[in-house]
Amino acid sequence: MQNSIFDIEKQAFESIEKASDPDQLEKLSIKYLGRKGELTKFLRNISCLPVDERPGAGKNANILKGKLEKAFKTAFLKLEAINDKNFAGIDVTLPGRPVPRGSLHPITQVAKEISDIFLRLGFNIAESPEVETDYYNFEALNIPKYHPARDMQDTFYVSENIVLRTHTSPSQPRVMESCKPPVRIISPGKVFRCDSDITHTPMFYQIEGLMVDENISFGDLKGILTTFVHQFFDKDTSLRFRPSFFPFTEPSAEVDIRCVMCKGKGCRICSKTGWLEVLGSGMVHPAVFENVGYDTDKYTGFAFGIGIERMAMLKYGIDDIRKFYENDVRFLGQF
Repeated sequence: MQNSIFDIEKQAFESIEKASDPDQLEKLSIKYLGRKGELTKFLRNISCLPVDERPGAGKNANILKGKLEKAFKTAFLKLEAINDKNFAGIDVTLPGRPVPRGSLHPITQVAKEISDIFLRLGFNIAESPEVETDYYNFEALNIPKYHPARDMQDTFYVSENIVLRTHTSPSQPRVMESCKPPVRIISPGKVFRCDSDITHTPMFYQIEGLMVDENISFGDLKGILTTFVHQFFDKDTSLRFRPSFFPFTEPSAEVDIRCVMCKGKGCRICSKTGWLEVLGSGMVHPAVFENVGYDTDKYTGFAFGIGIERMAMLKYGIDDIRKFYENDVRFLGQF
């Protein structure tokens, strides 16, 4: 009986090797591993062996059982692969199915387009922390404690003196502290404010711009921003500079463009005015220069801030800012 285990192994593997279809393999599996199979009979009759031979016989039988289970599984997979390849219903000459490819998020695309325009105008890209100190986010920009402008920011406070930056403007004092004029930078990135509706989200993107040198005027600011608007939208887009207030610029101006929806005729989007606000700008306040040690008698400069979602909404006719962050592939796939 002990020798029969080797006979079973030899016969089983020879039969598996010769099997040509899954049905035949299934019958062989039942023949050797089924309830009445050869190996099962052997295991049931181990008690007939001498006591000292039983452990070895049981061990060899269990090892063979594992080998056969693995061999049958491999043989089944091999035959399935051969049958699939030879299946007459598949035309192997057809081109492969394309794998869907993703694309850059529309916010990323617009940020890159805006950055490329200013890079061509001679600006460099600078970065600043998203978790910022109260000093750089406010005080260095001429917004001291208890200033009314802080109420407009709706700030997320991490601690008493640490905040999630409410704008990309902290890049201004950080860059100016680290280098002398001339300075010509843009600083794209995330900003955070406690606000949420169809035109505001708690996290959004801005691009800050700063130019400092001798004899920089408001005319330089108008020239740079006019060039930017014409390149981002089109050369026929009209724009106007409207007086405004920002603590870190003086004089300050909002930049409006002719409504891209109604072409200036007046609609719901532009509140019947024919104009849409796109960014804020102004000449850098002397107090900001003093905070970074710049000579206010020698240097002047301008700064501006652009909301990336705002520009994307205007360019693509999107009426709800929240669509950018809902991760709806039907929306994102359009870009």
